[in-house]
Amino acid sequence: MEWQLSELNFVSCFVRIALALVLGGIVGVEREKKGRPAGLRTYMLVCSGSALVMMTNQYLAVCYPQVDVSRMASQVISGIGFLGAGTIILTGKNQVRGLTTAAGLWAVACLGLAIGIGFYYGAILGGVSIFLTMVGLQRLDSHLLTKTKEIAVYVELKEHVLMGTFIDELKKQEMGVLDLEIVSDTMQCNCCVAGIFWLRLDKRMPHWQVVERIREIEGVAFVKKLR
Repeated sequence: MEWQLSELNFVSCFVRIALALVLGGIVGVEREKKGRPAGLRTYMLVCSGSALVMMTNQYLAVCYPQVDVSRMASQVISGIGFLGAGTIILTGKNQVRGLTTAAGLWAVACLGLAIGIGFYYGAILGGVSIFLTMVGLQRLDSHLLTKTKEIAVYVELKEHVLMGTFIDELKKQEMGVLDLEIVSDTMQCNCCVAGIFWLRLDKRMPHWQVVERIREIEGVAFVKKLR
């Protein structure tokens, strides 16, 4: 049976495409639940398409031994970057989103290549590891981020508030400003200046508490944690 699945025939092609759809779909479900631009169908298409490329490579190797069969696979790995880049967006508050989705698409493309060439053990182990990384490690990642002493926040200040005064208030709250980027200088919604502040906390505290302390500073119109 294993020998039949390693050869290129109808049964092995069917198994490979089905496995690509299943493993790609499992990873895609996690992205779909979060409402990401690339969801279930996108991941299934990428994985099955990559598998088809590798099966075509195997077919070329049998029919045309002199052909460089690695070229198509390398084009998949490099070309998937264009699709992944389309899922990365920069929000109005200079917050980058879509990196995990883009990385997931690239990983699923590699997963499809493994399935397409008949590397079943590696494909199954790879699919499980990708899924566990995207689902199981999310809570750990969030937990580590909430415990760090560095935090980035987006803050909108009202018209009468000077930037220097606001920074002094931050120091009183035991928050040092590592970097500052002015995002907006237009008067809208009682907001005079909007900026992204990279802060260093003098002592560890929950990040929700940091946001609440900033919100209580006089003249703050809006505040949101970025990372």
